[in-house]
Amino acid sequence: MAAALKIAPSILAADFARLGEEVRAVDAAGADYIHIDVMDGHFVPNITLGPQVVKALRPHSRKPFDVHLMIQPVDPFIEAFAAAGSDLITVHIEAGPHLDRSLQLIRALGRKAGVTMNPATPPAAIEYVLDQVDLVLVMSVNPGFGGQTLIPAAVDKVRRVRAMIGERPIELEVDGGIGPENVGAVAAAGADVIVAGSAIFASGDYPAAIADLRRRALAARASA
Repeated sequence: MAAALKIAPSILAADFARLGEEVRAVDAAGADYIHIDVMDGHFVPNITLGPQVVKALRPHSRKPFDVHLMIQPVDPFIEAFAAAGSDLITVHIEAGPHLDRSLQLIRALGRKAGVTMNPATPPAAIEYVLDQVDLVLVMSVNPGFGGQTLIPAAVDKVRRVRAMIGERPIELEVDGGIGPENVGAVAAAGADVIVAGSAIFASGDYPAAIADLRRRALAARASA
């Protein structure tokens, strides 16, 4: 049975001067997860926020905090992000030499573990850690900036990862350049969790934008 479809607004596209208010707004608008992109200016060419900001945002929503760590090295910071209130922590296979150890650490801290890969990294790279993760994130843009255009090859990658997951209880998330025009394609390919930034925060109507993405994704899944 397919997992329930979830919409995860990415606060990378929110108004950073009003982050608490923005988190409350998308929570009330129907978000299932709050997606938090953490960038270090080293692993990716941008700097966003750290564990203290995650901690400050935690009282503003009871929805799961879906924290995507685009930092290298990653292991020294996992405990801080867990303590700050992250519910699910996703790490890149490219961000450290010992992915298995990183995932074990996340789970030892009582958090759900996710794994992701850059667009040019083949899905086979995560094959031997699938039994240790709760989520696989397929990046449909090169990580580091919001507002990019979805890379078309990512749709086939979603399909391939879906087949790899099989019957395992793992959510498949897609992040990057997703909006009304292509959410159906990634949902039909097998995505369970849709990350959207600009499509929601630039819409002017968060409830309507979230509802529209959900409707389009569910319709595509039903006809796939």
